[in-house]
Amino acid sequence: MSYRFDCSEAPGRRRGLARAGDVLDSGELVVLPTEASYGLAADAFSDEGVAALRAAKGNRRLVPPVLIGSCLSLDGLATDVSAAARELAESFWPGPLTLVFHAQPTLDWSLTGPWQAAVSLRVPLHPVALHLLARTGPLAVTGANTPGHPLPATYDEAHEQLGDLVAVYLDAGPATYGGPSTVVDARSDVPRVVRRGALDVATLRGAVPDLLDLKEESA
Repeated sequence: MSYRFDCSEAPGRRRGLARAGDVLDSGELVVLPTEASYGLAADAFSDEGVAALRAAKGNRRLVPPVLIGSCLSLDGLATDVSAAARELAESFWPGPLTLVFHAQPTLDWSLTGPWQAAVSLRVPLHPVALHLLARTGPLAVTGANTPGHPLPATYDEAHEQLGDLVAVYLDAGPATYGGPSTVVDARSDVPRVVRRGALDVATLRGAVPDLLDLKEESA
């Protein structure tokens, strides 16, 4: 059975965040709002939670992005962080920017494996998501949709797809930002945009002028 918490007002938000923290600790799943859509979340350090997330998405090899609460968590999860990548993080987090790094090899989690030694990190631009991350630490988060269906912009759309696979739904109204995050591969000294999204290349180059763009290179 799943529970919905109305996060539009403080009392419901407090109850929802407390309950969500409890179920994530127990290896269960939570749907949370981000600026672009609703996401499906598990404790990034819970093998049980990550397995449940992969099962819900129908992909046992899925390596979901990790949401963190601030730039302060960056060096604990990523290694070989270049000055350019750090400038991007400090300039555009919180926000719709996903940065791909080499994962810290000492991390005690099942998110990465022999097929994937990278970690994708983002700080979301949504107060409910940030409050939850402050309680829980890093969360493995992917779209709250089932295969072949669109990303949900509302609680109703997420619940229709995932139902009781999720223990807690944090309902904060419709997502308002629009568009997926821009994805930048930051595993070399010169970062490269590998997926264009809500932040355009020109904006990113305001912080890192020599930023590369895969689409420009393949044109």
